[in-house]
Amino acid sequence: MDETEFWELINDSREAAEGDPEEQADLLVERLLACEPEVVLDFARHFESRYNRAYRWDLWGAAWVLLDGASDDAFDFFRCWLIGQGREVFEGALHDPDSLADLLDDFDEEVDGDGEELGYAADEAYEQLTGTVAPDLGVPAAPAEPEGTPVDFEDDRELARRYPKLWDRFRE
Repeated sequence: MDETEFWELINDSREAAEGDPEEQADLLVERLLACEPEVVLDFARHFESRYNRAYRWDLWGAAWVLLDGASDDAFDFFRCWLIGQGREVFEGALHDPDSLADLLDDFDEEVDGDGEELGYAADEAYEQLTGTVAPDLGVPAAPAEPEGTPVDFEDDRELARRYPKLWDRFRE
């Protein structure tokens, strides 16, 4: 599976799930079950490398504003959800986290922002296909600390300054 196929699978499953991350995860598992185990591992490698790439302070700050707070776990699940939004949203958010205000059409606090199940889709499919746990993917681990300059999540003025569009849309 190459990068284009990875993003097509993400986009197709998101559209079929009508944006519901849990339904999207179920659809991903279903579609991955039609693949060879090595293809499922390729998907997992693509997912994991993007998940690690998104481990950045500036993105965590954007998640904090968007979600009105984001613990370590919530940020982990947010990164899975962000990948599930597709290449345009994912790459746009990495380029400029504040652009999420423009990239996200609708945002339902009850459903959006938490893609925990998306992070397990490849593992679940691999296990169902092979009866074994997926092996180490060989993807470099995420750094111990997020990349970039730390963000003071408790400083509303700083958050409003760093993420003006997100602040205006989701916090005021």
